[in-house]
Amino acid sequence: MNWIFGYGSLMWRPGFSFREKRRATLPGYHRAFCRYSLRHRGTEDAPGMVVGLMPDGKCRGYAFLPESGREADVLDYLDEREGSGYRRVILPLEIDGPEGRFCHDAWTYLPDPNHHTHAPHLQRTRIVELIATGRGQSGTAHEYLIALIEEINRMGAPDAELEEILEAVERFQQGGGSP
Repeated sequence: MNWIFGYGSLMWRPGFSFREKRRATLPGYHRAFCRYSLRHRGTEDAPGMVVGLMPDGKCRGYAFLPESGREADVLDYLDEREGSGYRRVILPLEIDGPEGRFCHDAWTYLPDPNHHTHAPHLQRTRIVELIATGRGQSGTAHEYLIALIEEINRMGAPDAELEEILEAVERFQQGGGSP
């Protein structure tokens, strides 16, 4: 059975039962706002932005071990939740254990670079605008960013860039539309 790596909303809202949840690091990738959200945090007419993984660096998140015999059901659920803009792959993950760090394969959702929601080269001002205005089935992109920052701060891995984006989003919202 493989672990599942959560680096976005899966960290605070996995939506499935699990036996274990541990802090983990995915080497070779970093978290970035690189994907339009057209369902959960935005719509086709008014997209929001959510994070995905981009090459280089490292990403802190959580590793979840599904309950025994439930991996297929969990993956079906996550495939539907993440949607066609992500592809599920197995990557080696460094998981924090009681006796130190260990490596294990983990299912990880990477943005599909050929999907129309993949947007890795947007200017910061456009990202801020989309986060400030995006609203979808799961709430606003602004709420998503706040929850993401809160969760990574709880795990002891603060991200100054995300904090800067949040400040810009809130300035945008207070100023009536100028990033």
